[in-house]
Amino acid sequence: MTKKIETDILIIGSGPAGYSAAIYAARANLNPHLVSGLEPGGQLTITTDVENYPGFGDVIQGPWLMEQMKEQALKVGTKFHHDIVNKVEFDKNPFLAETDSGIEFLSKSIIIATGAQARWLNIESENKFKGFGISACATCDGFFFKDQNIIVVGGGNSAVEEALYLTNFASKVTLVHRRDKLRAEKILQNRLLNHPKIDVIWDHIVEEFIGSDEPLTLKKIKLRNVNNKCEKMIDATGAFIAIGHDPATSLFNNKIKMDNDNYIITKPDSTETNIKGVYAAGDVKDKVFRQAVTAAGMGCMAALEAEKYLAENY
Repeated sequence: MTKKIETDILIIGSGPAGYSAAIYAARANLNPHLVSGLEPGGQLTITTDVENYPGFGDVIQGPWLMEQMKEQALKVGTKFHHDIVNKVEFDKNPFLAETDSGIEFLSKSIIIATGAQARWLNIESENKFKGFGISACATCDGFFFKDQNIIVVGGGNSAVEEALYLTNFASKVTLVHRRDKLRAEKILQNRLLNHPKIDVIWDHIVEEFIGSDEPLTLKKIKLRNVNNKCEKMIDATGAFIAIGHDPATSLFNNKIKMDNDNYIITKPDSTETNIKGVYAAGDVKDKVFRQAVTAAGMGCMAALEAEKYLAENY
């Protein structure tokens, strides 16, 4: 049986953006409901050490930070639903959102905070070492690889930028690319190819990540030449996968304005989308920074903008 819930504000997605939006919306007495989605807490739930979130002198754990944000949102009055939104309608207000469990939300405003997922290589050994030598975020984790040999996998702007950034920490960075030329902008290519700390291995893909189990530590990477199928082994204690991100926006196809990469477009200096009363915050709209602190800031912005919208229209 369908359960109907009417609310001032519905937040789709959790993580720093969704939880921050919930905290601010609840404190404004907007009675927010939050549907947490497939991965409650977002990408930080698979991040171990976090050193760059303001306010903590010691290293904290990503899952713990998300639990604290959730607890704070609960204490100020957010109603949580461990569910998945499978349908939205933005044609008229109140907006409609339906979930897998049969809840039908009628909401005067909506904040989309569904995030984005890093693309992975999808090989078995990659899953084993995620968080233990393998990362998809150089600005998040580069600091942990001081004076180490590391690799970056990819050939676009993101891969080249991450490789250049990682030279601030690593003793050597090897870029591994499956083709014989880069897709990155020429100016970035020139910087990379002329950097004394960076080597490039062309026409190779990662075959396997190899390391020790106790403690779980990455030590070597097996590569395979895409042309002659020959294998080679390189020493590396860190690997950064930089083959792109996919925003979680399939639910909103043909419902809201997006760019060519399916990131939701918002107005300048705003989280407002092309639909009045619908806002987007965090990695679902941010392809540049992708940090927990920027996502949290956008969640705050979205809640404040929604509060203003509701005050002016209801």
